[in-house]
Amino acid sequence: MDAMRKQLDVLMGANRNGDVREVNRKYYDRDVCRMYLVGLCPHELFQLTKMDMGPCPKAHSLQLRKEYEEARAKGVDSYDRELEDVIDRLIVECDKKIGRALKRLDDDDAKAAIAISVTEVTQTEELNELSKQIKEKLKDVDKYDLEGKTDFKIQTLEEVEKLRTERAEKQSALLLEAFNKDRASLPQPLPNLPPPPPLPAPAPDARTQEMINEKLKKAEDLGEQGMVDEAQKALEEAEALKKLPARQEPAVDSTKYTAADVRITDQKLRVCDICGAFLSVYDSDRRLADHFGGKLHLGYMQIREKIAELQVWER
Repeated sequence: MDAMRKQLDVLMGANRNGDVREVNRKYYDRDVCRMYLVGLCPHELFQLTKMDMGPCPKAHSLQLRKEYEEARAKGVDSYDRELEDVIDRLIVECDKKIGRALKRLDDDDAKAAIAISVTEVTQTEELNELSKQIKEKLKDVDKYDLEGKTDFKIQTLEEVEKLRTERAEKQSALLLEAFNKDRASLPQPLPNLPPPPPLPAPAPDARTQEMINEKLKKAEDLGEQGMVDEAQKALEEAEALKKLPARQEPAVDSTKYTAADVRITDQKLRVCDICGAFLSVYDSDRRLADHFGGKLHLGYMQIREKIAELQVWER
């Protein structure tokens, strides 16, 4: 029920039913979300992910955000520090998660995991321009929401999704290019060698040879007695014993992983320094695009952008 209410709030506004409390509420009331007023409520970032914080227990209102921004511009109120503290905790927890994961790897593997900075690889003028367009479109969404222009809001949200998809695909292409270069430095698996020529049949072991000798002796005695059929049967039994395979040590399965292959498995992971997820240098462009367009990555991306913005305001 809460999830459905939130979806309706996004599309039609929190006061879609003409709630009297909404009309009388002030931005500084205790039941108003200060994080939302500053521009980023963490409860909205990770919905339906393992980081889902559930619906925000406090009120979100664009009208109250507008009133807060006017008061802030006059120097009356500022909740920036409160949001910064919340974001700091989320970033610290993410960095701790990365640290714990790296500790489970060997030193060489841990160094390899952080060899590529996702942030640096995906920082280009074109991508920065796309991010700027997305931010501007989201401001338009808020404006249309405040003005009650639902159709324009929905249309703009669709444009935002298209821009995010385009950005994710371009980020994926850049990271895939970096991964292709990175793979060249990894230990390569041993080539598949041709199978060795068949070995000559090994000699029978001592016990089998003893049984063969007994059969041959028996055949000789039976032959001397004129028992031709019985002698022939004993000879056939001796020949059959000669064909029995000798006991051997189990052959080494060349299809098993070698030491070099194990190293490849360990060293193929690269950590995303934005959200803490581990990516494989063998991931496809589609899989990488799904990562960049995922809620978890986008959420942490917004968090890191917001804290950089808040720190600029403090100066």
